[in-house]
Amino acid sequence: MNGYLMQDRDWIPGEDLFVESLSPESAFGVVFEDDGEAAYFYAVEKDKEGTGVQVLDALHIFEGTGEPAKHLQIVWSRDWLKCALVIDGQCHALYDFEAHGGYNINEFPPPNEIWTQGERKLTDEIVKRLF
Repeated sequence: MNGYLMQDRDWIPGEDLFVESLSPESAFGVVFEDDGEAAYFYAVEKDKEGTGVQVLDALHIFEGTGEPAKHLQIVWSRDWLKCALVIDGQCHALYDFEAHGGYNINEFPPPNEIWTQGERKLTDEIVKRLF
C-alpha cells in the first residue's frame, strides 16, 4: 500500500480502543473504535471552529471478543484524500474522501443518505485503484 502510515499498533478485539488520525492537509479524518462489543471505522470532518468533528460515515469492522491480538494500521494516501484501515496486513476498510466513498469487507451498514451513496464492497481492485 502506497502512502503514509499514521497509526501502527496492536489491538485485542473486544477490548476498548479509540484511535484517530486527522489529515494535516484537509479537514478530514478517521476514527477506529472498539467499544468492547463491536469495532467501527468512521470518516469524520473537522468543524469550522476546529473544536470538534462531524461523523460522515461508519463502517463495521468486527463484532465480539475472544479473537487473538491483531496488528492495526491506518494509512493515508499521498494526496491525503483516501484512508485505509489495515489489519494484519489486509485492508479491511477504505474511505475515499474525494468521491465520498466508504468501502469495507462485509458491506455493513448500508450506504447512508449523508455521505456514501454507492456500492460498499471493498475489493482488491478498489484498493489498487485508490492506493
